Amino acid sequence: MDITFIRHGHGEHLIDYPNRLNELHPGLTERGKSQVTTLCKQLKLDPHDIILVSPTRRTIETALLLSAGEHLTICPLVGPRMFPQNPKFVPFICDQIYPKEELDTQFPGLSVMDYGLECWEEGINRMDKHQFEVLARGLLQWCREQDGNIYIISHDGTITNYRILLGEKGLSRRDFLGEAGMHIFKNF
Repeated sequence: MDITFIRHGHGEHLIDYPNRLNELHPGLTERGKSQVTTLCKQLKLDPHDIILVSPTRRTIETALLLSAGEHLTICPLVGPRMFPQNPKFVPFICDQIYPKEELDTQFPGLSVMDYGLECWEEGINRMDKHQFEVLARGLLQWCREQDGNIYIISHDGTITNYRILLGEKGLSRRDFLGEAGMHIFKNF
């Protein structure tokens, strides 16, 4: 089984950067949709594969373009997370996740992995390192117990935090995937 991390395509919050980082729930731009369509041609999704997606508009739109909504589960544990984590940093509004109750209204029919967590208000963005690592390791263990490949559609900082948990060393912001980028861990 493989685990593939995918960063969302170009988002509306990146138009006129950094002036729109405090825009709530930005979606994909036409450029972002085109990037994801190109990425889609590289992926071979199997009916047993599972797609976990961050509860933000741009990641959900990315996932819907890649999968047509099949095998898609929204999970707060892959929501936006700053990298590097610094308590002095203030999160941008563009990284605010949808409240669980609003997901049904905005994206009817999509599955939500509650995971019994109390992280729907703040998400994992400001969570301290130890708490994040405990929850993230639990999610990774859940992933290992599944039958198919796992695809996680998320954000640069979140993906980098998970890559470190999975053993990569010395990562910095220079290692961010970029728009519609992907990183695969074989035989996860």
